[in-house]
Amino acid sequence: MTVQETIERVVLLDAHGDPVGSDLKSAVHTEDTPLHLAFSCHVVNASGEVLVTRRALGKKTWPGVWTNSFCGHPQPDEVPVDSVARRAAHELGLDITTLELVLPDFRYRAVDASGIVENEVCPVYVARVDTDPVPNPHEVMDVAWVDPVVLGGSIARTPWVFSPWLVLQASQLELLGGNPTRSAPE
Repeated sequence: MTVQETIERVVLLDAHGDPVGSDLKSAVHTEDTPLHLAFSCHVVNASGEVLVTRRALGKKTWPGVWTNSFCGHPQPDEVPVDSVARRAAHELGLDITTLELVLPDFRYRAVDASGIVENEVCPVYVARVDTDPVPNPHEVMDVAWVDPVVLGGSIARTPWVFSPWLVLQASQLELLGGNPTRSAPE
C-alpha cells in the first residue's frame, strides 16, 4: 500500500448513486466493499490508438492484469475532471489535452480472485494526449498503444486476460466494432 493510498478517500454512495459520506480508500476495498464513486479513462493518441496498461503486481485487486489506460477515485469535493487529470499525471505522467465523458452511468461489481470486491459507479472518459506515458511502477508495470479494433478482438477471445471493468466497458464502447475512440483527435 502506498502512502497516497493510506490518505486517499473515496466517496461512498447509496443505492441510487447519491453521495452519503466518505472513507479511506485503504479501508473501503474489502470482501464487502460498499458502493463508491470511481472513474475509468481510455487514453487515445493522434494515431487513434488506445493505451492499455498492465496493473502493477503490488495492486490490491487484479494485479498483473491488462486494463484500460487508468482508473481512480474522485476525492470528496473534487471536480471529476480534476480527478481524471490528477490520476493521469500520477499513474502515467500524462497531461490530457481533451477529455470527453462517454459512459456517464457505467456501474459494475466484480470480485477478484483474492475475494476483494470492486463495487463502483464509474463514469468512463476518453482522453486525448500528445505524448507517451511514463508509467509509475507502483501503479503500472507495462503499457501498449493498440488499435481499438484489435483490442476488441483480444477482449472477445481472451476476456480473462483483462480487468472485468474493461471487458464490460468494451461492449458498451463498441470496441468490437466502430469505437468512438477511433475518431481523430480534436
